[in-house]
Amino acid sequence: MVDTCHLQVRRLGGTVVLIGLALGILVNQWFLAVSAFAGLNLLQSSFTDFCPAERFLPDCRTEQDGA
Repeated sequence: MVDTCHLQVRRLGGTVVLIGLALGILVNQWFLAVSAFAGLNLLQSSFTDFCPAERFLPDCRTEQDGA
């Protein structure tokens, strides 16, 4: 269960970074801030073991979350 959660968080983080990068190149350079925000969030979660995305992904919920 935990492995599935970590895979989903990594997929979501990678997708957000790639979408932000593509939008930054194709639309407006300010979309690069999306990639920067995702990268900073992944970095802080590696130190604190808290990732906001885990609250929204269905496979990451625990019995304590009320799922």
